[in-house]
Amino acid sequence: MADQAQVVELESVRGWVVFDLPGARISAGGTRLAPDVSVAEVALLARAMTYKFAALRQQVGGAKAGLRADPGDRAGRDAAMARYCAEIKPMADVGQFLTGPDMGTSEEDFATLRAHRAAPAAISAVVDGVPFEDVLTGYGVTVAAEAALSARWGGGWEGRGVAIEGFGKVGGGVAREVVRRGGRVVADPGGLDVERLLDLRREHGDACVTRYGHPASPPAGLFTAVEADVLVPGTRPGVIGAREAAALPPAVLVIAPAANAPYTEEGAAVLGQRGIVALPDFVCNAGAVIGYRSPAGASPAEVLAAAGATITDLILQALAHPGGALAGACEQAGTFLRDWWGEPPAPPFAPAGG
Repeated sequence: MADQAQVVELESVRGWVVFDLPGARISAGGTRLAPDVSVAEVALLARAMTYKFAALRQQVGGAKAGLRADPGDRAGRDAAMARYCAEIKPMADVGQFLTGPDMGTSEEDFATLRAHRAAPAAISAVVDGVPFEDVLTGYGVTVAAEAALSARWGGGWEGRGVAIEGFGKVGGGVAREVVRRGGRVVADPGGLDVERLLDLRREHGDACVTRYGHPASPPAGLFTAVEADVLVPGTRPGVIGAREAAALPPAVLVIAPAANAPYTEEGAAVLGQRGIVALPDFVCNAGAVIGYRSPAGASPAEVLAAAGATITDLILQALAHPGGALAGACEQAGTFLRDWWGEPPAPPFAPAGG
């Protein structure tokens, strides 16, 4: 996918910015920091951003940055982020590349880029002790799954179980909102103590899962070992290929991705054959994009309400497509791109075996 995009190799740090629609007046997407991020991954994520903006009917090209650094080395990580922000500031100031948090980064990392384009005040708010940026995307994923549950099975989260891959910023937001809506996080018969796990994450970061007291399993086990109504892929692209889709337990009704590009095309086809609702990742996790483009003075509650209403509407429209929600959302985004940009690029499916 990188051969269809513009790849800009960074000079100040080891990494890249990928523009999915070269020549677009405005391009936007998050900055991911991980020791093993690749150009191919960044290009796929930029494509997902193109479809996300198109689903929201915004004339913005998808872009993404990937920095190869160790998030556990705090001093080295912070220095790398400072150099990176200084390098991309000219692009950010004119709107060529607008960026914000993704895996391994947070809103505070981008303070030097906000002079000309300040983020809405709500983004920097703290809600019940949790940064609002942690809440927003997880809220959207939860609302998207609820829309599918209600439309297909006549009920929301009450009594339903969710299995969440990882417990990072978005995973914590999903868990908290699911519990608030009457669902439970699958781990043991009583569900996880989400508030305790959030407290542990504030103290120990990603190591919170090992501090909770339950054995920590490899992420791949989530797709075969749990009995949950809803599955939330939450880490890297391509985690649901044909083999994983075929191995999902019969209890799984809905896939509501927090992560971008979790499906391979073959995996999505198997889910459709099994009658499992595969929701479009670029709609489920659109909450942050909606939040960053909300009115400057909007309160957190207003941002959540707007994100929830928009995502619910888009999911219900997509579910009406005879090919399923994922096909419906891709068609809607493609139609918008065709009207605005030209022939749309291929949908953001991860490569098989990738």
